This record gives sequence, C-alpha cells and structure tokens, in this order.
Amino acid sequence: MAPVSAARRREVVDALRRGTVPQAGLDLFAVGLGRFETAIDDELATAVSGGAVFKAVRGEYGSGKTFFARWLAERAKRRGMAATEIQISETETPLHRLETVYRRLVERLTTASYPPSALRDVVEAWFFTLEEEVLAAGTVPLGADGQPDLAALAAGVDELMEQRLADVARTTPLFASALRGYRKARLADDHATAEALLAWVGGQPNVGASAKHAAGIKGPLDHFGALGFLQGLLTVLRDCGHPGLLVVLDEIETLQRVRSDVREKALNALRQLIDEVDGGRFPGLFLVITGTPAFFDGQQGAQRLPPLAQRLATDFSTDPRFDSPRAVQLRLGGFDLPKLVELGGTVRDLFAAGARHPDRVSALVDDAYISELAKAVTGGLGGQVGVAPRVFLRKLVADVLDRVDYLDGFDPRRDYHLTLASSELSEVERNAAASTVRAGSADDVELDL
Repeated sequence: MAPVSAARRREVVDALRRGTVPQAGLDLFAVGLGRFETAIDDELATAVSGGAVFKAVRGEYGSGKTFFARWLAERAKRRGMAATEIQISETETPLHRLETVYRRLVERLTTASYPPSALRDVVEAWFFTLEEEVLAAGTVPLGADGQPDLAALAAGVDELMEQRLADVARTTPLFASALRGYRKARLADDHATAEALLAWVGGQPNVGASAKHAAGIKGPLDHFGALGFLQGLLTVLRDCGHPGLLVVLDEIETLQRVRSDVREKALNALRQLIDEVDGGRFPGLFLVITGTPAFFDGQQGAQRLPPLAQRLATDFSTDPRFDSPRAVQLRLGGFDLPKLVELGGTVRDLFAAGARHPDRVSALVDDAYISELAKAVTGGLGGQVGVAPRVFLRKLVADVLDRVDYLDGFDPRRDYHLTLASSELSEVERNAAASTVRAGSADDVELDL
C-alpha cells in the first residue's frame, strides 16, 4: 500500500469504527474498482476539458453502486470538480420535477474545499474572481486615496458578469438577474435580500416577493428553467476554478414503484436530460445514474420508454470480465465472500500502518482469521454478502483490531465471540439477520462463495 498520511488514515479508520462511510479516502479500501480507473479518469478529463459525459451504473442491491458513486466523486474533486449526489424518491425528489432535482443538487453541492451546500462559497469566489480579472485589466481608475474606484470596479464586474452569462441569459435570463440582484444587495449591505436571492438561485421555492421584486424576477423556478439554472451553475463553477460538476442520481430504480403516469414523466425527463448532455448544452457536466438491472431491463423501467432504452442499450451477453469500461452502462458484480475478505485485509493493513503494535496486529489478525470473521458476519446476516460490509468492518475495527492493539493479552480467536444486536443494525441488515433466525442458526445459512 502506498504511504498514507496519518490524518487521512485516522479519518477512514474512525469512520469504519463508527460504522459510517468515510467522507474521504474511499480509494484506500476500494475493492474491485481498479478495472474502471483508467476509463473513468479519461472521462473525467473529458468533462474537465469542457466536454460532457453520461454514465449508468447497474448492480443488484449490495453490489456497491453508492460506494462507486462516492469513489467517483472523490476522484472528480481531486481534479477540481464540484460534486453532488441526489437520492431519487417519489416524495422527496421526484425525477419528473427537474426544479426539485436542481434544488437537491444545490443543497448537496460540495467541492474539495467547501461542504454542502457550497453554493454561497462558490458564488462569492466567482465574484472575487471577476473582480480580480477587472483589476488585472487595468481599466479601473484609482481614487484620491490610491485605491481602485469602487463604482468603476462594480460597473466593470457587472459588465464582465453579463459577458460570462450571455449564453445562459439567452435561454434563462432570470439566473443572471438573480445573481445581479444578489451582488447589488451585498454591496448595499442588504443581507436579507441577498440571502433570499441566493436561495432563489439555489431553487428554493419559498422566497419573499420583495426580494424577487428587487431583482426584477417573479415566480418560482419551474421544470424548464431548472436546466437553464444548471447551465448557469456550470458557468459559475468553471469561472471560479471548478472545471466541471459530477451529478449522481442514485437509486433511480425507485421509478418502478410510482404511478404509471408519474413514471412515464420521469423516464421522459431522464431521456431529455441525457439528450441535453449529448447535445453539448452542459459543458463540464458528468452525469451518473445508478439503478438495478430490473430498472434497466424491465418493462416497469427504462424499457417502458423505447427512446430511453435505446440510449441506455449495452450488450452484457459476454463474460463480465470483458465488459467495456467505456460503455454507457457499467455492470458491478455482486460482492462475494472473497472480496469481503480482501476488503478486510486491506483495512487491517491500513489500521496496522498507524497502530501502536503493528506486528501484533498482523500476526493475530491474519488473513485466515479475517476469513473466519467474514463468514461469521455473513452467516449472521442470512448469507447476504452484499449487506455485510458495514457491520463486518465495524466489528473488525472496533471489536477486534482495537483490542488487539491496546490489550496485550487479547487473542481474538480465543477471547472474541461475534454478536449481532438488533440495535446496531440498519433496517436492511435486521431483515437479513431475521432470515438467519428463521434458518435456525448461522451455520444453517448457505453462503454465496
């Protein structure tokens, strides 16, 4: 394993100890994703250089689709891109209402430097960049105190802003109007109006009429305006040093469970979005959707709308080892026991690199023991390996590795007995564990080896 900083290692290990997904460092324990790295990096480079990319990730529940999306987001942010992940749901984020999708996109917007929502930081950085460009041009006169004339600087920034947003303003003039009003309110120290207009730029529906009137806008953002606002956001991101935006629409298979009329609207909205990406409307956008094979192949999913099915068509009749990493759909294989054991070994090595007694950790928690623990955890969860990683890693770090490192007399083979309490399991994990109870014991559960 390549050298890892102590802070980065600690952040990952601490998150696994709590049973949560680390906010960063996913590449340190990603298993089975190496075959995608080169192609993904090439496509990220396409987005960074002003192109646009669409990708669909398919896999059964527990195959690692969400992990893949977050791993991809990390790689994107290392290239300076912004990233956002949106969970599609019938009530919270219906796909056929693109204005709601845009609002969630902004609420979860992150960069390598800014946590969600990064909109305010991005917009402020953009205006700062515009000011620097105007000053560098040397067209702003100096006042009696030797400082730039503020009125002339403001006028120069306004002019440059109009130039940068010219393409957006032709289709969605309200985006530029709102940003213009935001800047005007900020310069006037009218913070309430500025915050309201920034919220409107972010797609929030409940913005006071007085603030919108000050910027010359009215009404909420609608379905069609949302795409224009996304185009404007990409322009702002690019100008302030973020050359692209990764947007992940996760769990898109939920569309199969909505009313038929809503489903058809959502599928058509997805088709429209893909066509806009292919048409070059969104330079710098990397759009990813994740879903189950049932969504991509079933009549309640993409196959219900033939034009969408054609755009997503990918041949999976060959050996999965030879799937093209540049295809529009990427197939994630099931998470099996060997991969779980490999994951445990990777985390063990990461832990040992910062342990007080690394030799003791490596000796007592060897690959054979990790295999035993992986089988025990998986058996306790009904043999469902795809459900096991979170619990397995938490048990490995918190119950085994920590004790081996800090307690001299502790031998996990002799002194540790796995327990799975209902209170420490998620709903999906409890359902898996319930199948073990019905089977009689963990030894009765058939493992997918």
